[in-house]
Amino acid sequence: MASSKTSHVTMCMILLLSLCCSSAFNTKDYADALEKSILFFEGQRSGKLPSNQRLTWRGDSGLSDGSGYHVDLVGGYYDAGDNVKFGLPMAFTTTLLSWSIIEFGSLMESQIKNARSAVRWSTDYLLEAATATPNTLYVQVGDPYKDHECWERPEDMDTPRNVYKVSPQNPGSDVAAETAAALAAASIVFKDSDPSYSTKLLQTAMKVFDFADKHRGSYSDSLSSVVCPFYCSYSGYDDELLWGASWLHRASQDESYLAYIQSNGRTMGADDDDYSFSWDDKRVGTKVLLAKSFLESSTQEFQSYKAHSDNYICSLIPGTSSFQAQYTPGGLLYKASESNLQYVTSTAFMLLTYAKYLGSNGGVAKCGSLTLTSDKLIALAKKQVDYILGDNPEKMSYMVGFGEKYPLRVHHRGSSLPSVRAHPSRIGCNDGFQYLYSSSPNPNVLVGAILGGPDNKDKFADNRNDYQQSEPATYINAPFVGALAFFAANTWHK
Repeated sequence: MASSKTSHVTMCMILLLSLCCSSAFNTKDYADALEKSILFFEGQRSGKLPSNQRLTWRGDSGLSDGSGYHVDLVGGYYDAGDNVKFGLPMAFTTTLLSWSIIEFGSLMESQIKNARSAVRWSTDYLLEAATATPNTLYVQVGDPYKDHECWERPEDMDTPRNVYKVSPQNPGSDVAAETAAALAAASIVFKDSDPSYSTKLLQTAMKVFDFADKHRGSYSDSLSSVVCPFYCSYSGYDDELLWGASWLHRASQDESYLAYIQSNGRTMGADDDDYSFSWDDKRVGTKVLLAKSFLESSTQEFQSYKAHSDNYICSLIPGTSSFQAQYTPGGLLYKASESNLQYVTSTAFMLLTYAKYLGSNGGVAKCGSLTLTSDKLIALAKKQVDYILGDNPEKMSYMVGFGEKYPLRVHHRGSSLPSVRAHPSRIGCNDGFQYLYSSSPNPNVLVGAILGGPDNKDKFADNRNDYQQSEPATYINAPFVGALAFFAANTWHK
């Protein structure tokens, strides 16, 4: 998947790693964590499970999704600890999981097949959502309020499986452009291993992007209470349009997307500095993605994206003039009390990806009079990765099933209730709450799940009812897959 130049640069990065960074973990540990970080996605699957399903405590679910609306919306992922299929975070998860494979898939060795399968479970669903009805994108399955009134296994769920969509009359440029980005990025993942599928993904991505751009508006306005406050598009849709165009340009090399970026960049946030990267706000990711074009070909139109990427990196590094990030006493990047580790995993991935881009072209990040080379970025990424895996004041791994001490009371319906194999009879909506409030460990281990994480003092309660700390999410894991692949490769490529 990677070119010889890319592989050479990645090897140089790994050499830098061995020189700059001592480790609480060996490379076998990172390889173990990589495998588990991908396995987690099997615990989030909706639909008919395949015969090679490895998390066998899960069963089939949502097999009639969409049928009441005469569309097939079976499959895809539950976003977190509930049983709703939210389109915006699912698409973002897919984009980042694909990006992880694009940058570091050549280092995944035996896990590349599982990583591609994790992407495909989502893209198969997104293709259906995008093509089932002309001029329509289906963006959610499940009434989130009714779902949250119950604590039940996905295999048992009897809450309304309402279907929500965006259309020319009720636009959703944010979720549509993110879906286009996901399909475009995934088309790169499958370009060599399944060319016909790759072509289908790219062609659909182009159509979905045209739909997003032509019918502008936020899905938060069109769908209001069913997506807000759960996954409200607080940043608007301009960032997704620029992000989607950037991925389509990378996937297709079509000059029309380059022209779109050049014409619309300024009005879509290209001149704004931004300091976090998440399912809602794509500006940092877009700048790093486009900085690659400047670094590789000195395309002057993209010089500002390199400068803004530098500003983002500098904001993370203590001692630079533009440093503004907050860290816990134990050294963890801290952005928010709810699901903080989503920002940590995306930041670690951004650091490593930008380090790769810089290393490919002899570049540095400029922070005023200071210059930062790739090794500085790798060291900070490694600090964050190691913290998550257990090198922290609590000596707690925040990846379930990894290490000697990890969270036992995960805010996750399927994991916290007895499995359908252990308890075949149905557990009703309200009957499940006894398991939510129980102090007993989850009976089913959601292997590989990264949780919301500790507070700003490095404390973690391991309380199932504290969803801010104890809930996993697909978009926490997706960028971590790439970061772990990089650090695991040190043993595979000595």
